[in-house]
Amino acid sequence: MRYGHRSRESGNLIDMYRTSRSEGFGPEVKRRIMLGTYVLSAGYYDAYYLKAQKVRTLITRDFTEAFKKVDLILTPTTPTPAWRLGSFEDDPVSMYLQDIFTVTVNLSGVPAVSVPAGMVDGLPVGIQLIGRHFDESTILKAASKLEGEVQE
Repeated sequence: MRYGHRSRESGNLIDMYRTSRSEGFGPEVKRRIMLGTYVLSAGYYDAYYLKAQKVRTLITRDFTEAFKKVDLILTPTTPTPAWRLGSFEDDPVSMYLQDIFTVTVNLSGVPAVSVPAGMVDGLPVGIQLIGRHFDESTILKAASKLEGEVQE
């Protein structure tokens, strides 16, 4: 292991891998790894993964079509303002839903940036700018302009 956490509490290579993963990954990372492993396991590959690949293609097409009409897409970064630390500890599904506006960007591979957009009830709110494939310069210029407006 060259990068990341490396446990010092191990006597051999196998123990080092096991303890490094146990110490280095928190409960949320472990939960997401287990979900991914389940979805990719035998019997579920066709049901989930192949369908997800098809959906990803459709999402990418939708972005390509949208960018024939507009230069940028602006969305909230999350459906709510930032949440207090630990508030979703017992409700991981609600926490996952906070990613809803960023998932399609990640699936399609288009560039996006989140910019602070002020405060609501003392908690920060972000907006997301989405651009065409390989057009990071446009979203970064717009993000810089918007961020300057928010701070003024």
